[in-house]
Amino acid sequence: MKIKSAEFVVSNQEVAKCPNNNIPEYAFIGRSNVGKSSLINMLTERKSLAKTSGRPGKTQLINHFIINNNWYLVDLPGYGYARVSKSTKKVFQKFITAYFEKRTQLVSAFVLVDIRHKPQPIDLEFMQWLGENTIPFSIIFTKADKLKPKAIDTHIEDYKTILLETWEEMPNHFVTSASKKIGREELLDYIESINNQLSQH
Repeated sequence: MKIKSAEFVVSNQEVAKCPNNNIPEYAFIGRSNVGKSSLINMLTERKSLAKTSGRPGKTQLINHFIINNNWYLVDLPGYGYARVSKSTKKVFQKFITAYFEKRTQLVSAFVLVDIRHKPQPIDLEFMQWLGENTIPFSIIFTKADKLKPKAIDTHIEDYKTILLETWEEMPNHFVTSASKKIGREELLDYIESINNQLSQH
């Protein structure tokens, strides 16, 4: 898939105010500091489409970007570890949950996970929640340039071992690096193949 256009549409905290049309949506979510903004900018080849910041937890709204005028990339607030108060965190959780439960346009979620770390309970719990709510998702392992290929394989195996305790198979996954543009084509081709299937129905 070639990205011909990528434009910011709207930010809000209320699912009811999200764009009211039938354009397919792909939601990107992960812990603060997982490299989500960098990944979004790498995918769209726009340097500052998503705001990157040295301060984790900068995304505090549901952000819609229209890509090629035919699908939405949705940038959701990070969960966990953001430097925000407990009450703010509750608000986040509320509208993240509402987004996943109510948004019929959502085709797939992408859960971003930092490949450098061992499987974290917060990520595993979130994937479990998506599974229990029958929300399709893929895992995106980020920051792959920071590890050697062997270490990457080991860390993916660690995830596989844990996930297969409750899942029938390992969820679909991608290995990416924003700085080295690793995984960009695979991810965009995957989205394009889903969009093609949807347009045939």
